[in-house]
Amino acid sequence: MLRWTIIFIILALVAGVLGFGGIAAGAAEIAKILFFIFIILFILSIIRGRKV
Repeated sequence: MLRWTIIFIILALVAGVLGFGGIAAGAAEIAKILFFIFIILFILSIIRGRKV
C-alpha cells in the first residue's frame, strides 16, 4: 500500500509540473488517503504482534 502512495505522489508531482491542476489535486488526495490507511494498518499490525 505504501508503494501505491508513492506512485500517486509522483503522479501528482508530474501532473502539477505539467499544469494539470485537477489531476494533481486528485492524485494527491488519493495518496493522502492511502498513506493514512497504511499508517493505521501498520499500527494495528504492531499492536497485534505484541499480543501474540
